[in-house]
This record gives sequence, C-alpha cells and structure tokens, in this order.
Amino acid sequence: MAADEAEVVHLRVNGEARALRIDPRVTLLDALRETLGLTGPKKGCDLGQCGACTVLVDGRRITSCLTFALMHGGREVTTIEGLGGDPEGDLHPVQQAFVDHDAFQCGFCTPGQIMSAVALLAEGHAGDDDEIREWMSGNLCRCAAYPNIVAAITAAAGR
Repeated sequence: MAADEAEVVHLRVNGEARALRIDPRVTLLDALRETLGLTGPKKGCDLGQCGACTVLVDGRRITSCLTFALMHGGREVTTIEGLGGDPEGDLHPVQQAFVDHDAFQCGFCTPGQIMSAVALLAEGHAGDDDEIREWMSGNLCRCAAYPNIVAAITAAAGR
C-alpha cells in the first residue's frame, strides 16, 4: 500500500479513542486484530457465516469480517476484550454464565457467541429457548456446545 492510499479512521474501541491509519480496503476485523492487537474476534470463515468475528458497533452486533473499518468512523466498537470493563476483573454476567454452564469447549467461537448473546439480551430476544436458538443461529460452534450456550443465555436472562 502506498502512503497516499492510507486513510485515517477515528474509532472508539472498548472505550478508548483510537486513530488508525489504514488502507481503505481493511476490514474492521483485520483492523482490530492486526492493527490494534485485539485477537478476541476470530477470523473463522471470512464470509460472515460463522459469527466468530462478532463485535458490537454502537451496541449492535455485526460480523466484523464483512465491513470495512472506514465505514465505522466515529462509532463505538466493543470487542470481547472490552466487555467486562470491571476494574476488579469480574466477568460480565454473560461471560460468567458461559463459565458456569460450560458453554464452550475449544473456545474458538466463544468470543463471538458471547458478543451475540450480549446483543440478544439487549434486544430482548431471550423469551424462550427457541427464540434464543433463532437469534443465535448466525454463530456456529464446531464443538456443538449449543445446549450449554442456550442454558448460559437463559441464566444470564434471569430465567
């Protein structure tokens, strides 16, 4: 990339203002992983089909592999690294529920699953197990921990 092709994008990532000088073709996922060193969002399919790269942008979940970083200038991006935010190191309630309900095995999909679960709860889509399954259907788990993921979300929802 020639220096004149780079552009600056201003993002607020996990509560911190960041200015990134990047190629306009860089995805949000690659900007987070390669430029900022935030490796929580995973590069799974790179097609937006597995959900491993899920992050929150202004509180809404997106697959970060399908969007350019420049499209999100001035927005708040939250990754799994910024989810807790507790100075005592306590886990976010959804993270704790995933631990309590063994809602992961290999852990590769876990950050994306948790970020989707946080959004699902904020959106009010945890009425029953079928609704949770439907709204989490964009996040794949190759280890098939789905029953425990649903149990964790149910617990985090207070049901």
